[in-house]
Amino acid sequence: MVGTVVNKTMLIFTKYAEQKFDILNKHKVFFTREQIEDAINVPNKIIKRKKYFFAEKDGIKVIYQKENELIKVVTFYPTKD
Repeated sequence: MVGTVVNKTMLIFTKYAEQKFDILNKHKVFFTREQIEDAINVPNKIIKRKKYFFAEKDGIKVIYQKENELIKVVTFYPTKD
């Protein structure tokens, strides 16, 4: 897992989320880490279900968990706008 610090919160990608970049690239869908972070930090829409958050922005949905000062990206995928 690779992490970055955003507003004193550590953001990490699970192994699957890391692999998701390559999976989507094979289907000619390209997202950057910055786009994923932006969807989490400044979402157009956010929903909380049990322990998961679903954030949407600019055609991306990101599913993540919050644990104290840690945000763990579980997965992300393109949405239809």
